[in-house]
Amino acid sequence: MKLRLLLLLAFAFDAAAATPPDTMAQRMQACVACHGKEGRATNQGYFPRIAGKPAGYLYNQLVNFRDGRRHNATMTYLVDQMTDAYLREIAEYFATLDLPYPAPQTAGAPAAQLARGEQLVRQGDAQRGIPACSQCHGTAMTGVQPAMPGLLGLPRDYLLAQFGAWRSGQRKAAAPDCMAQVAKRLSEDDITAAATWLSSQVVSAGPAPASALPPKLPLDCGSGAR
Repeated sequence: MKLRLLLLLAFAFDAAAATPPDTMAQRMQACVACHGKEGRATNQGYFPRIAGKPAGYLYNQLVNFRDGRRHNATMTYLVDQMTDAYLREIAEYFATLDLPYPAPQTAGAPAAQLARGEQLVRQGDAQRGIPACSQCHGTAMTGVQPAMPGLLGLPRDYLLAQFGAWRSGQRKAAAPDCMAQVAKRLSEDDITAAATWLSSQVVSAGPAPASALPPKLPLDCGSGAR
């Protein structure tokens, strides 16, 4: 009888020891399977970095996947039954992570392409109604609170895919959808140039989002201040 009790206690102890703690880090293991350890991603592949992005931006994207404005079968499956409150908790968890960025992905791109990409990012193209990326995403391109994402440290293929999704209507945001307007004004060569330049930049240490947007944005943007 004593032996049986000891065995039962031993099995119970082993089971308890094998049960992981119920923390946000543990719950988010499904996210890091694609987005990389702690959501930091790498300089390879398609999936974007989510660590350190503004919480408002991450929350908006989770809601967009859940409500059908963005389309990815895996993401929709994961968030389909989640409440707004829990999606915000997830967003705030990843927003607090301050982790090193990987080395730039793109190297050896043509100088003319890089120059055009930098021009679009920093100056835009006023004649075609294309604002500079930095006007909304911050002069350092590290995002702006509460809901503008940084554009550095993202894979080139991911950036290209998002521009394509906005142009085709596969990706949407709260109206007015300013990024859809911008993407449709850009040529394919412009998109390639901007994505190539962005993915070739070294990200400085501690790239926190800027604290506030400028008083007047170049375009009305439905999701930029949420």
